[in-house]
Amino acid sequence: MSHVKAGGSSKNVHNNAGQRLGVKRFGGQTVSEGEVLVRQTGSTKIAGPGTFMSRNFTIHAAKAGVVAFKKVKKGRFTGKTAPRTQVVVE
Repeated sequence: MSHVKAGGSSKNVHNNAGQRLGVKRFGGQTVSEGEVLVRQTGSTKIAGPGTFMSRNFTIHAAKAGVVAFKKVKKGRFTGKTAPRTQVVVE
């Protein structure tokens, strides 16, 4: 009688490249207009004055200047506030 072993889980399937997320320009660094400051999945950090957020939540510099990070409270839809880091170009 022929026999086929049970199909186990494949182990070598997680071989995709990383997304290279994270902070690209840190506080105190000078940046030019349009430069990428933060690459992120979802709005973990919010865009402040001198910055803008693109469709994939990447924060860019809207003007040339110096990068700063500030802690702010952002209101949610339910009325609860959540702490967020705001990226600012001064």
